[in-house]
Amino acid sequence: MIKGFKEFLMRGNVVELAVAVVMGSAMTALVTSFGDAFLNPLITLVTGGAEVGGSFTINGVEFPYGVFLNGLLVFFLTSLAVYFVVVMPMNKLRERFMSNEEEAEVVREEQVVLLEQIRDLLQEQRRGQP
Repeated sequence: MIKGFKEFLMRGNVVELAVAVVMGSAMTALVTSFGDAFLNPLITLVTGGAEVGGSFTINGVEFPYGVFLNGLLVFFLTSLAVYFVVVMPMNKLRERFMSNEEEAEVVREEQVVLLEQIRDLLQEQRRGQP
């Protein structure tokens, strides 16, 4: 049992996932501070609102549209950053270092592992049924 847990932890995917979570939280903090420091004042400036980000009121109910615009811009900027800083360089590295045959082999190996897992689960389900 401990051996299986150790193998699970030592797999590269677990470490990559942990790094991704840490980097994601750091990126969220950075983008949030950028939104608060630059985007909200810019939205206020463009919309002419006196409040942060701008808002309007109808029948005593406030609609802070600036908050939505800020969130939309932050999402767009985060998506751009992730694409240009992570996705595009990884695709270039994959093209450079891995031939199409090697990539196809990796995909085939992943498919075989998934099919074996499905087979094992089906066998377990059949054993459990009367």
